[in-house]
Amino acid sequence: MAAMIPVKEFAARRRRLMDMMVRDGIAILPAAPERVRNRDVLHPFRQDSDFHYLSGFDEPDAVLVIIPGREHGESVLFCKEKDPARELWDGFLAGPEGAIEQFGVDDAFPIADIDDILPGMIEGRSRVYYPLGRDQSFDQRVMDWVKIIRSKVRSGSNPPGEFVALEHLLHDLRLIKSAAEVRVMAKAAEISCEAHVRAMKRARHGGYEYNLEAELIHTFMSHGARSTAYPSIVGGGANACILHYIENDAPLKEGDLVLIDAGCEYECYASDITRTFPVSGRFSAEQKALYEVVLAAQYAAIDAVHPDNHWNRPHEAALEVLVQGLVELGILQDITVDQAIEEEAYRPYFMHRTGHWLGMDVHDVGDYKIGGAWRQLEPGMALTVEPGLYIAPDNTAVDEKWRGIGIRIEDDVVVTKDGCRVLTNGVPKEIDDIEALMAG
Repeated sequence: MAAMIPVKEFAARRRRLMDMMVRDGIAILPAAPERVRNRDVLHPFRQDSDFHYLSGFDEPDAVLVIIPGREHGESVLFCKEKDPARELWDGFLAGPEGAIEQFGVDDAFPIADIDDILPGMIEGRSRVYYPLGRDQSFDQRVMDWVKIIRSKVRSGSNPPGEFVALEHLLHDLRLIKSAAEVRVMAKAAEISCEAHVRAMKRARHGGYEYNLEAELIHTFMSHGARSTAYPSIVGGGANACILHYIENDAPLKEGDLVLIDAGCEYECYASDITRTFPVSGRFSAEQKALYEVVLAAQYAAIDAVHPDNHWNRPHEAALEVLVQGLVELGILQDITVDQAIEEEAYRPYFMHRTGHWLGMDVHDVGDYKIGGAWRQLEPGMALTVEPGLYIAPDNTAVDEKWRGIGIRIEDDVVVTKDGCRVLTNGVPKEIDDIEALMAG
């Protein structure tokens, strides 16, 4: 199956990055290393997001170098050589020639030769763009290459005088999604929506939280999404009040709600959906009352995702609705809505923000503030909208009927020129629609 993002787009990203660099600079970016799970078993390899964004190359032991104005090619990849014996055990390798032919880099060399070649590429460049601090062992190698150049200053060598965080430039590029990226994210969302629907239908049969998690993973993989974007959260009853609950091993109990926060990763792009629904298929009066507050807050926040607004406006819109609901239900007492917001009296029940950037990483890159002010939303930005309410089971400050109820509703949205597009409408969230689906 052909990748949804064409090779020419990776080349265009590299050109945009070069346009942001000084002409006598050099960018160096290592691939993700392979990581040991236990003894001689490795974790499934997942490429570093920045490296994939610029190259589409998904092998470890590789280094991407970008050199504006280099006569023999501005994008250079160091990677493993072809090795039929090794490939028999570990799978296909592109090799330097394949890197040029298949991934569109200008030049490529064996990774074994990097110590001999890369110092000469760095020499004469005034500025090195590099993600310092991400990989300590590779940091040391870069410093060693610079030391080699400095040791030859008396012979006329010209070492770089400045290191700049590559992320400062690259993450601003990643924040604005292209049309091709949005198509991939929409595909990831479509798969995840189907998975949530299957889990809702399965819940009526009871069992354990992991039975619903199995439905999610089955659906992801059935559609070519080979991994989750993050560990799936399947929290029944009071477990839904634990924000990052991942044990997923408790029994599903009649009368409880179950909160599922799960999404697949498709072609290195994440989806992130949360739905909360009753194990029995029908909401109780208290569950319904809290759920309607959260749903109204989410609609208000989605309406605020617009280029006319800054990043924090959707959160503010959701917060106003949530606090109003808490006051009207008597969970917050003897306080006005404005006072509750100013004094953060809502914090025991809503302790997280209403969303985050979304993209190659589920908590994607990009600054939320610029110069101390909330960033203006722009077309192509992708984010989640996920208000919630969580009434801890041991919270004696509220009536017992509310305790142990946790609700979150989350969708993935992309900012458009006149508002936003919701990518995850394929899984129901209205009470009547959820109950009808589960009844069926």
